[in-house]
Amino acid sequence: MSNDKKGSNHSYRDVKFYNNWRRLFLFIITHFFYMIRFKLVYRLEVYGRENIPANNDFIIAANHLSTLDPPLVCAIMNRGVAYMAKKELFENPFMCWWLNWLGAFAVDREKLSVSTIKTVKNLKQTDWVLGIFPQGTRQEAGEISHVAKGFATLAKSTKCGILPIGITGTQEVKRLPFSGKIIVRIGHVIPYSDDVTGMVNQWEEAIENLTGFKYVDDKAIV
Repeated sequence: MSNDKKGSNHSYRDVKFYNNWRRLFLFIITHFFYMIRFKLVYRLEVYGRENIPANNDFIIAANHLSTLDPPLVCAIMNRGVAYMAKKELFENPFMCWWLNWLGAFAVDREKLSVSTIKTVKNLKQTDWVLGIFPQGTRQEAGEISHVAKGFATLAKSTKCGILPIGITGTQEVKRLPFSGKIIVRIGHVIPYSDDVTGMVNQWEEAIENLTGFKYVDDKAIV
């Protein structure tokens, strides 16, 4: 059953949805339109590529500073990255078309649906992986806060490890060549377990080490 017939909320994506045409579209957007800017303007540096698993049994979880973060993560990976987007965005016809072609799928921020879990499991059968920003929205540089536990719950439910990625520098808007600096550090995979809180704590510690930011305990949102 296609995702359109499966549900009008775009939360379910089957394996066939992540085809070569969608992968090519994502590659063109991230590697041509964005990577040139990352290298020319922001002098992008990436460390830890060797920590990226060869399989698809993991979820990417990065800190969030800017709207540049999603295409940045896509650009440095050697596969497609599918993001969850709030379901309201799919109500706009253009955004719906755009997000569909980028491989995104809708999520209800109030609860983790069965469709979401099925979509992530389907991703494991493709050359795509799930990308998540556990902080939900963009945060101030220098601190790690407002971390939701949902990404760890999803990792547990789908038996996926968590690949922590630390990003610094994307919060600074630069347009002149060589006027900015983005550094991306990829950490070691955090194995999935039944201890959701433990996985969240490991991710927070990893991001602290990768970015140099300080974790601010504001009681993780469930």
